[in-house]
Amino acid sequence: MQAEFGVIGGTGLYDPNLLKNIQEVTVDTPYGKPSDSITIGELNGKSVAFLPRHGKKHTIRPTDINVRANICALKKLGVKRILAPSTVGSLREDYHPGEIVFVDQFIDRTTRREQSFYTAAEAKVCHISVAEPMCPELRKIIINIAKDMKLKMHETGTYVCIEGPRFSSKAESKMYRQWCADVVGMTLVPECVLAREAEICYASISTVTDYDVWKEHAVSVDEILTTMKNNVENVKRIIAETVARTPIELSCGCNSALKGAFV
Repeated sequence: MQAEFGVIGGTGLYDPNLLKNIQEVTVDTPYGKPSDSITIGELNGKSVAFLPRHGKKHTIRPTDINVRANICALKKLGVKRILAPSTVGSLREDYHPGEIVFVDQFIDRTTRREQSFYTAAEAKVCHISVAEPMCPELRKIIINIAKDMKLKMHETGTYVCIEGPRFSSKAESKMYRQWCADVVGMTLVPECVLAREAEICYASISTVTDYDVWKEHAVSVDEILTTMKNNVENVKRIIAETVARTPIELSCGCNSALKGAFV
């Protein structure tokens, strides 16, 4: 089966009922197994492939996610656009829990993750540009949809990606604020980077669940899950409307990102 859209679902989003006429497929890749089987189905008349980022039972740590296999599997299924919902902690007073941030930049604090498909085995180096790591046209569509839905959201944001799975110390959280980061999370990198290498449009939909640890109390998993549960339907509506409104052809240039990336 083939799919035009891919959804890499984060905490609390896995819902097979989002799609109609579903079929589960297992995709083999040169990089190993993806996080789980992929559910392909129909959404607003288009074919969508859903992949749970941490596995259906949330058993995979952020560091252990086989991101290369995930992106490669979606590429093999014909996916041209990826929507990537996730949860994040706020590093700003005015980015409140429950609000959505359409991040457009990142700061990478990870240390243990392979960020390229082109390693020693391929005998070439890919110098991909991530100056603008999100697809600008896909971002514009999802932002307009959120506006139409009258959601509390932020059109831009810098996401500092940490290794995890632990949460930040207070000192780290305060440091990220000094760096002018807006939100903190554990999964954006290298996901968006590898999507760019695969020449797939990619856009993040980040739900703020807490204030990290700089503002009040320590972050808890229960707090994150409760806030996400209260907002998951809005995220699903954004995804459904984006699938419906996105034209067949975009002129963003994501599908030619490898041009000029090799010496």
